[in-house]
Amino acid sequence: MVGIDQVLEKLSTVIDPDLKKDIVSMGMIKDLELNDGNLKFTLELTTPACPFNVEIEDDVRKVIGELNDVKKFDLNVTAKVMEGRSLDEDTAMKTVKNIIGVASGKGGVGKSTVSLNLALALSQTGAKVGLLDADIYGPSIPLMLGMKDGYMEVEDNKLQPADSNGLQVVSFGFFAEQAHQAAIYRGPIISGILKQFLVDTNWSNLDYLIVDLPPGTGDIPLTLAQTIPITGILVVTTPQDVASNVAVKAIGMFEKLNVPIIGVVENMSHFICPNCNDKHYIFGDGGAKKISEQFKIPFLGEIPLNSGIMSGSDLGKPIMISNPDSPSAIAFRKAAKNIAGQCSILASRLQEEMASENNNEESAPEASTN
Repeated sequence: MVGIDQVLEKLSTVIDPDLKKDIVSMGMIKDLELNDGNLKFTLELTTPACPFNVEIEDDVRKVIGELNDVKKFDLNVTAKVMEGRSLDEDTAMKTVKNIIGVASGKGGVGKSTVSLNLALALSQTGAKVGLLDADIYGPSIPLMLGMKDGYMEVEDNKLQPADSNGLQVVSFGFFAEQAHQAAIYRGPIISGILKQFLVDTNWSNLDYLIVDLPPGTGDIPLTLAQTIPITGILVVTTPQDVASNVAVKAIGMFEKLNVPIIGVVENMSHFICPNCNDKHYIFGDGGAKKISEQFKIPFLGEIPLNSGIMSGSDLGKPIMISNPDSPSAIAFRKAAKNIAGQCSILASRLQEEMASENNNEESAPEASTN
């Protein structure tokens, strides 16, 4: 008769493709029960947005099916997002597991559109997601969400994020006095506003906080990198050399600050002909892939050019909501899963580093009192 040890031995042959570890050592098997050949347990995945969730579940069912003495198998599949940043070092934002800064070297690459639709794509997997519009000079997220008259309340000296399509949203554009006039502030004030949006906001148990950064390498990206521990930076570019060359500068800045680069996404990558479905590379080809190869960072997706994305943003109807089956929405969904996978990889590395540090501290000889 099969025993629990044999079940775990079989399950340990299932490898998470992203983390390169078996699901047993990762602690992904919960509440295992085996009685008279009746087996049940919970498979707790590292994120509901993992690109390999279906593959892992299929592998689990396959190896259990190889155990002849298992008469009945009851599998419950859940997900618990891993913490991709050191919460021990952050006393202000312990309710946020992952903070992802979305950056670009220059404006005009559709970074805010990418930030918004990636946040929606992650949220649609079941993850709890927040979106911080950190472009103080030109906040665009409220318009793109159809929230021009939106606002944020203050309770117990904490900003309460606005809610839209399941997202917790914070933006300078929600302040009525700034909605229709230019923000004219020097760097220190801008940095102070961002810090307040980060640490003085009642973020409610987020798996991912997407921070839509202004273009370039100025005060806001620098403040984000230096204020709190973050999971990493996602770089958005377009195929043109001028965009990818400037994106390289943004990558260089974050690398100097020892901030992990999650990967690169190429927006406006190509146009798909509605008549023949052929791809046409209107702005060139391979800009993001060149960056990926140059810096050895993951290439996480390419978003096709679609007039519906632009018009949807102007009308407050993001493509992930207005046309979820479109090629662009599918591309956003794929990119979001790849990003979630990279966050899990970074979280796993962080756990290993913390475990190694703890082991070194425990094994270090005590100082002599003589």
